[in-house]
Amino acid sequence: MNPDIQIPASDSQHATTEEDHAASPDAASLGEELAEQQVRYLRLAADFENFKRRTRRDSEQAAAAEKEAFIRDLLPVLDNLERALAAEHDPASKSLHQGVTITLQQLGQLLHSHGIEAIEDVGLPFDPLRHEAVCVRHDPSQPDQIVLEVARRGYGCGDQVFRPAQAIVNVLNPSSEAPHVG
Repeated sequence: MNPDIQIPASDSQHATTEEDHAASPDAASLGEELAEQQVRYLRLAADFENFKRRTRRDSEQAAAAEKEAFIRDLLPVLDNLERALAAEHDPASKSLHQGVTITLQQLGQLLHSHGIEAIEDVGLPFDPLRHEAVCVRHDPSQPDQIVLEVARRGYGCGDQVFRPAQAIVNVLNPSSEAPHVG
């Protein structure tokens, strides 16, 4: 208010009452609009948090899938190095043999650091969830349905089979259920 203008007390009360009545509908609508804006803000904030969470999860899943694909591509290289070590070697190629051995150890450590472990299956009962039967043999000195030999090593990550082992399985009774050889 301007201090130079004097309003009689009765007029100032009347003016305030008119302003209150005129401002009441505006204040009520402003309050409603503010409440509506707060609800919108909270919904937007919740949507944004959900978006961030979903994006993070999708990103982690994509990274895990890429890692898994890379490791699957790496396993045949590991298999070939193991075959190279298993092959007869010339004494003159001792340094090559040592180099392959060291490379194989490094790859094993790399897989271990990512939670991938070789599964030792020889002597265990054949399990179609862990093994792929590639051949059957008849060895009466061994129990029936036992993995006698592994043609290609299997790998796991915790309790999950990452790649099943290709196994040679003992079948004592040919008429009994023999594992499906694939």
